Amino acid sequence: MQAKEHWEKVYATKPTESVSWFQVHAEQSLRLIRETGVPHAVAIIDVGGGASTLVDDLLENGYQNVSVLDLSGAALLAAQNRLGSRANAVQWIEANITNAKLPTHAYDVWHDRAVFHFLTTADERITYVDAVMRAVKPGGHVIIATFAEDGPTQCSGLPVMRYSPNNLHAEFGTPFTLLRHEKEEHQTPIGAIQKFIYCYCRKDKA
Repeated sequence: MQAKEHWEKVYATKPTESVSWFQVHAEQSLRLIRETGVPHAVAIIDVGGGASTLVDDLLENGYQNVSVLDLSGAALLAAQNRLGSRANAVQWIEANITNAKLPTHAYDVWHDRAVFHFLTTADERITYVDAVMRAVKPGGHVIIATFAEDGPTQCSGLPVMRYSPNNLHAEFGTPFTLLRHEKEEHQTPIGAIQKFIYCYCRKDKA
């Protein structure tokens, strides 16, 4: 089964609040975006945002130029239905990030909670980093969250990569300055604990 087929089936057959990655509020992601200090009018993209409630909270906090990218149309539709008329304020992009055609130097903040760790081949990861290099403005902010070294080895039946902060930063390399990293113990809807790391980087201007 191709990745898109897998995720379309997940979102077509399971309530969004029952999937393991569901958060009532993406509090850590929202806080890190706030702490970048960017003005509310700048461009923010949530990669793999799907049905995540982060977009709700960004709008609620006054951010005015938000894009949500996901390869699952069903996931995006779930978010749009939840937002109602507020969905018109968001740019929705149905695409696989490894081949998405994003505009050059378009985004001030790139956020990804739990897409990058599904990229299990070096080629996929190189393509992803190339997309960040093209799409994020010089001096822009990149926030990536993945399973930690002691996190799960699979998610939704698919294999994942696990990272330490240094290993995750090494995937992006010297064009990105690691400003900070944090841990998260995410409690799934059934009460299990999944350990994540967040790395917050700045894309260098040079």
